[in-house]
Amino acid sequence: MKKVHDKYAPFWAFGLFLFWAIGISTLIFNLGKFWKGYVLDMVGPAWNYILFRGLYTKKAENFWTKFFTPDRTFFIFIFFTFSIEILQYFKVYNATFDRWDFVAYLSLLFPLYILDKIQTKAERNL
Repeated sequence: MKKVHDKYAPFWAFGLFLFWAIGISTLIFNLGKFWKGYVLDMVGPAWNYILFRGLYTKKAENFWTKFFTPDRTFFIFIFFTFSIEILQYFKVYNATFDRWDFVAYLSLLFPLYILDKIQTKAERNL
């Protein structure tokens, strides 16, 4: 199991850094409405998924990694991000509801989840 995980960890680390850098750059640069409105909603959950799953580093067996399975992590993140948007819809706090944010949250998170599931399956088949 560890062999497959560790083999792909550098690629996950690159993705983590790339998504983080893009997310931070949305606060620094103004490259238009899409950039300001959706890019952080896309890359934020993505880099946090990699971080929470520990995909960017050597394989570890501990409570954290056993709790944050691919399925559990994906559904926790979906619940959390969608809850934020629903709270905006009901004007619980001062923010703008946008139904396209739901798509933005899933746009990178879902492909990462699928890749993680494939990797996890490969780890189990060794």
